[in-house]
Amino acid sequence: MPAPSIARRHHNWIAALSVAILSAVAFLPALGNGFVSWDDDKNFLANPNYRGLGRDHLHWMWTTFHLGHYVPLSWMTLGLDYQLWGMNPAGYHATNLLLHSANAVLVYFLARRLLVLATPDLDAPADRVTGAAVLAALFFAVHPLRVESVAWITERRDVLSLFFYLLGILAYLRSVQGAGARRRWYAVALAAFVCALLSKATSVTLPGVLLMLNVYPLRRLGGPAGWWSNASRRIYAGVLPFAVLSVATAALSIVALHPPAQLNVPAKIAVSSYSFVFYLWKTIAPVGLSPVYEMPQHVNPLHARFVVDYMVVVAFAALAFARPVRRRWPAAVACLAVFAAITFPMLGLVQNGPQIAADRYTYHAAPALALLVAAVYLPLRRHLGVAIDGLAVLLLAGLTTATWTQCHVWHDSESLWTRVVQQDDNSAIGHVGMANVLFARSDVDNALAHALRASEIAPQYAQAQNDVGVGLARKGRVGDAVAYYARSIALEPTFDEAHANWGVALADDGKFAEAIDHYRKALAINPDNAIAHIDWGNVLVRQGNPVDAVDHYREALRIRPDQADAEHNWGVAVARQGNLSEAIAHFRNALAINPDHAEAHDYLEKALQLLGARRESEGLGPFIYRRGR
Repeated sequence: MPAPSIARRHHNWIAALSVAILSAVAFLPALGNGFVSWDDDKNFLANPNYRGLGRDHLHWMWTTFHLGHYVPLSWMTLGLDYQLWGMNPAGYHATNLLLHSANAVLVYFLARRLLVLATPDLDAPADRVTGAAVLAALFFAVHPLRVESVAWITERRDVLSLFFYLLGILAYLRSVQGAGARRRWYAVALAAFVCALLSKATSVTLPGVLLMLNVYPLRRLGGPAGWWSNASRRIYAGVLPFAVLSVATAALSIVALHPPAQLNVPAKIAVSSYSFVFYLWKTIAPVGLSPVYEMPQHVNPLHARFVVDYMVVVAFAALAFARPVRRRWPAAVACLAVFAAITFPMLGLVQNGPQIAADRYTYHAAPALALLVAAVYLPLRRHLGVAIDGLAVLLLAGLTTATWTQCHVWHDSESLWTRVVQQDDNSAIGHVGMANVLFARSDVDNALAHALRASEIAPQYAQAQNDVGVGLARKGRVGDAVAYYARSIALEPTFDEAHANWGVALADDGKFAEAIDHYRKALAINPDNAIAHIDWGNVLVRQGNPVDAVDHYREALRIRPDQADAEHNWGVAVARQGNLSEAIAHFRNALAINPDHAEAHDYLEKALQLLGARRESEGLGPFIYRRGR
């Protein structure tokens, strides 16, 4: 017996390794992706606080609610990434991919254990159960709905929290099934759950999942002994610490999020029904995926699309609670119930963003549907033989191809926002995103067109009003631009970017003191606004005060090391003080960041000529106004 046991163990680990490799292969294009202007800019490019694991960094990570999330463990892994990779996005993507592959392996081991528990009477060889578990793991891992969580660096919290979430389930199963060390495994499960919560608060659903597992396939609850026997109460007591942690985390999350104005109850029901059906349908037919599915400006609960969703949800619930269905297909009911429980917090009952749904909201719940696929595969394999294996391979190949393609959507900001606008021309967020991409390319006319479209779709959207102002200012219509900046700040008084832009418009009009006042307001709202520092420094240079300007350029580069304009303008400032050698170094730094920086090229050449000829720095000519975005 020992030899076959060892062989089975090796077979098990070979299957797990295969799952990890195939999962990674599906996401290889993500390694070439960069940071995108969909929270990556706010979380990483404009946020110096996470860059390292020193005392100040750790204090920030464990006390911040940055962008409405308390995720200290996720921040710690990102701080480690910075230590290893600096601001090279490839390293961050590699960590996301490594964690996702690890999650796929955990899904494999969980699926194998649960399939054995769920089918004790099924005459299935061990290799067939292994094959079903591999199918479950890969259906989870290579599905294109996973791309948002894996290929978006901001969603490190998804891949990290699910790792601990699955680890907690596996440890809990060992604690209730193992012959020994039950307390130790229970402690591991509880510790893993704490880590999951500290990685992302959506892990709060774990206690409910544990209770459902005790009903099926563990069959420890709801049997002949009833729901309130001594044995049942011991199970509840074991889950209670998990529940207490969940409630505390949920309360903390609601406080941290500062939820926006909420929809009324009928609209919430409509949105929740839509989201639930959306996730089921996109799992079956993952086409037309987008980084943003924007909430309609007005939600009509009686709209036909919502009425259809109500009918689907009611049918779903009726089937799940029908006694014949529960008796004949308990595994299917259990998988769907777990899926519903895990997605419940993300269905919009507490609106926490501009989206009506999001691909990433399926990440924690997806293993439940993957298990359902495996549970269907086992009896079909017995009746259809290898034919079903061929269909499974074709399914996984198709999903992998779709995932490979979807990874390219997240390659950069332009590809991301292009996809959003292609999928939904009524997405104000998408049009604003495209406007900012085009402004960065100095394609002002097309950028302004997108900004105006966003403003038309969502007149109360402060960012859209701000971007219209940017476009008008770039076209020389400073007075009109100021009106839009004022409107943007009226809509969102803490909008630091609008204050900074207003300052630029005033500076262009020669009103330097008023411009500085707006930069000061922008930095009071957001001390990490690197652009406001650059703009303030630019005004000081124009006022003939390059010494103080350098302090602002230095601070801008501390916040955003990728700001070529800060390096360039710093070079101009010190050149005007006669320090050509230092100026040359800064112009070269600017070109190292952005080789296409035309002004840095011109100034570097001129500075080198002047330095070689030992001439005075006045020959540098007028200051060229450059502003990073």
